[in-house]
Amino acid sequence: MRPPPFEDMLVSLDASARIPAGMVSETREVMALGRRFAREVVRPRALELDARLHEDPDHLDWEFVKTANEWGLYSMWLPKFFGGGGYNFMSMAPFIEEVSSQCLAMANLIGVHYLGVGTLSASWNAQIMRRVFSEVAQGEKTGEPCLISLAITEPSAGTDAEEVDLMDRGEMSCRITRCDGGYKVNGTKIFISNGHLSTWHMTMGFEDLSRPSETAIMLAVKTGTPGFSFGRIERKMGQKACPASVLVFDDCFVPDELVALDHRQFSGLSRSHRQTTMQVIDYVVSTSRAGVGAFGAGAARGAYEEALAFASETEVDGTLLVNHEWAQCLLAEMYKNVSLARLTYMETNYANALYGFFRLMGSAPFFYSMKYAPRPLLDRLSGLFGSGWATRMFRQTHLENQLESEAHRTSGWASLCKFTATDLAVKNGHLALELMGQAGLRHDRRVEKHLRDAKLLQIYEGTNQLNRLNLFKCMAGADCGQAEPFCDCPAA
Repeated sequence: MRPPPFEDMLVSLDASARIPAGMVSETREVMALGRRFAREVVRPRALELDARLHEDPDHLDWEFVKTANEWGLYSMWLPKFFGGGGYNFMSMAPFIEEVSSQCLAMANLIGVHYLGVGTLSASWNAQIMRRVFSEVAQGEKTGEPCLISLAITEPSAGTDAEEVDLMDRGEMSCRITRCDGGYKVNGTKIFISNGHLSTWHMTMGFEDLSRPSETAIMLAVKTGTPGFSFGRIERKMGQKACPASVLVFDDCFVPDELVALDHRQFSGLSRSHRQTTMQVIDYVVSTSRAGVGAFGAGAARGAYEEALAFASETEVDGTLLVNHEWAQCLLAEMYKNVSLARLTYMETNYANALYGFFRLMGSAPFFYSMKYAPRPLLDRLSGLFGSGWATRMFRQTHLENQLESEAHRTSGWASLCKFTATDLAVKNGHLALELMGQAGLRHDRRVEKHLRDAKLLQIYEGTNQLNRLNLFKCMAGADCGQAEPFCDCPAA
């Protein structure tokens, strides 16, 4: 067995010399904002909102969404030439950790919007990006939030929808049929986070359900489109404030101008339809799984901080619990878990900056030009995105020029981050309960909520079992000599 490539081992070291220094100060600014938002908005409402949703699971927290919109959080990481704040995408993960340390569900009401943003961006369809992102920015100005969801999961195909090899083995059911001027969509999507709260839904469907990986199509569907409707909101144990929605498509017509990616657009690319579908999915999950890692770090940190506060005010045998060595060892273990979770999502972000989704945005010329260019100039430049030229440029840069080894590196690190950080979040919930005993089960102590919320992290964005298989496919088993992506061979 050959040792792993240096590029797999030294991502952060390689990134340190190539990432603009301005991104560091910008990230500090974003972290400070996240800490203030968590302190002033999230923590005071987290328990009350969780209790309300226990009584009324169909409640939609528009009040929080509007507050986040007023803070500029739904456009903050959109490019400036689309009317957004232009902050670097790497800074989002530390922000998410700050908010998640107080409430994972409320952090998800922000973070999931950027899952939709990332999915549309991964199609590199500049015309639709311009239209949808401009509506998000306009919604900030008018006070009417415009959120984006990702509609990919189906009733008989959950995790299967995130890997082309599993798509063809699963039971995909969302059918897309070509008609004059666009497509008609028929099917159901389930567990769509923020579905009922979103204006736009990035929807994945298939022309041939017997060959889904070879006929996948990505569409932008707007709430209110004839044939589109909302179904039920799922009942969940944790993260209650973030609705998991059912979306129903019944002869829903989507015009060509809202087709983000289909076989006609694949024709100019050197990779096959199937390969490009996997590449686009990898672009999305390589960033979103880092975000879930940040959720995990935040939940692990929240459990740790509540346990530390409890130990600092509770006496056992006349001595504060925090001064007992066994408690110190347990708290040190929890602190370690938080730190490891954070390191995994930061390393994944570095990989995305060097080899993946953030490559262009992380380059010094692009970063500084976007940061300091006057807004009127950027507004004029945005007109270029109305033509097919920008789409062709983006796809050449990001789809054609990405090496397979680079895609594997970002996808592999993202999966490692996802299952590591989320498992550590659950572990810290258990450790906090171990330290606090019966007191940890009280709702007002927050720890049981952190644990309930963290458990869901192990399931979405690909189950942790799938992510372990993906890590093997991309990195751990790369030299085992088997052609099958999910092979049954042991690592050499």
